[in-house]
Amino acid sequence: MRTLERNKVKFFYALYRDKTPRTDEYGNDTGEYDVQRTNPIEHSANISAAKGETYTRQFGETENYDKVIVMGWDAPPIDEYTVLWVDRIPEVDTEGALATNDNGQVKTPFDYVVRKVAKSLNGVSVAISKVNVSG
Repeated sequence: MRTLERNKVKFFYALYRDKTPRTDEYGNDTGEYDVQRTNPIEHSANISAAKGETYTRQFGETENYDKVIVMGWDAPPIDEYTVLWVDRIPEVDTEGALATNDNGQVKTPFDYVVRKVAKSLNGVSVAISKVNVSG
């Protein structure tokens, strides 16, 4: 499957890097983690308009997803821990990191997560789901 340049749309992704444990004011682990991701990276690919019947067996019958991103072999190393900005453009600061407001919350949080990645002989398909994330 070839992806035509005219069918590609721009989206942004951030890859998982690491997680660090949170501590309370006494230095004790809370059991929660802060996830570190790369700065948003721009890419373009063919993104389906909505979930369709033609995609149900591609990722299995039980996977729940909203859209499918189809890329050629020039696809970035997107995996199930990657987050995406598909319907919005992330606001970044001068260093390329996500911009935050006065309260330290991200101004434009990601709006999609990766559910499943399927690699074939001709390309890569990525099932994604919409999420609501507060800064």
